[in-house]
Amino acid sequence: MDKKSKIIIGILIILVISLIAVNVFLTPSSVKSNENHTITDMANRSLTVPESVSKVVSTSPPITTILYMIAPDKLGGMNFQWTSDELKYVPSQYQNYPNIGGWYGTQTGNYEQFLATEPEIIFDSVDESGEVSDVEDRQKKFGSIPDVAVYDDTNITTMNSPIEFVGKVVGEESKAKELNEFNEKNINKVESVAKNIPDSERKKVYYAESTDGLSTDPSGSVHGQLIDLCGGKNVADIGNSNSSSSVQVSIEQVIKWNPDIIITTDSEFYNGVYNNSKWSNIKAVKNHQVYLSPSSPYKWFDRPVGANMIMGVPWTAKVIYPDKFKDINLKDETHEFYKEFYHIDLSDDQVTELLKNSGLNETNM
Repeated sequence: MDKKSKIIIGILIILVISLIAVNVFLTPSSVKSNENHTITDMANRSLTVPESVSKVVSTSPPITTILYMIAPDKLGGMNFQWTSDELKYVPSQYQNYPNIGGWYGTQTGNYEQFLATEPEIIFDSVDESGEVSDVEDRQKKFGSIPDVAVYDDTNITTMNSPIEFVGKVVGEESKAKELNEFNEKNINKVESVAKNIPDSERKKVYYAESTDGLSTDPSGSVHGQLIDLCGGKNVADIGNSNSSSSVQVSIEQVIKWNPDIIITTDSEFYNGVYNNSKWSNIKAVKNHQVYLSPSSPYKWFDRPVGANMIMGVPWTAKVIYPDKFKDINLKDETHEFYKEFYHIDLSDDQVTELLKNSGLNETNM
């Protein structure tokens, strides 16, 4: 082989090596995607988690709801099954999440189902007590997959922290920030008005639960917190406000309270209340002031208590005090929230229908 040929071959070898090097630097490598880092979760536990995350699940509906809002393409499963009505507000690409249960009120979690989704991270919930024994037990069964504890905040005004934390762990800080900013905007607007409503002018509100409407949550309960936040007076001044369970009441007690407004999350109660003689003499019923919380794909008002209630803040304000909150355009708020956080771009007619079905007149939207 002559000298010229050797030089050409040498140049070709250098070019091939250069191309390989460029490809290595420009293409995400398996080494990069598998890099880990250490975090401190919201129960103050140190855990090693992947730097880049593509699949996560949660043991608790409130955290799953946050994940759906900020990272739907990374969510590997739901804790429940959406109904056919709820699926109308879910884009087709997100309608087939497997139902893997969870460990919360129903305790329907199945370790095999969780592991079958092949998650890189599992999010678990801890309450204000900080008790982590259940989380530690589940961590043992999840093996090497980190079970990251998130504070399951039930207060709509302090929910920013878990949203921000989850967003950081899954690499969606920007979307989490958008969600928090939407929440803060409406909370600030509502609180600035509600604090100036004299006690004598506060409307009396009853939260009707169950099909007969005779379960409720007392004033101060997290389940009725949107009433308090928006300046309403929860008439149910009974029971333990720290309890997560509703309180049974009689129709005679509701008649005695005689609320100006009734809010419910139960469609069966809502659809029958105006034709029910037992309720006919109550002020809210006589004045056609009964409202059904929108519930697709999640309830706006309650159960679960979580980020799904963010859209419930402006809705509840308009329900109780439409005149005091004229500067809230509920149609615009609904369209923005569904587009940005439920990932579906509703038409004007769809937004109007959603709000009308809740009992609102179009002039109060």
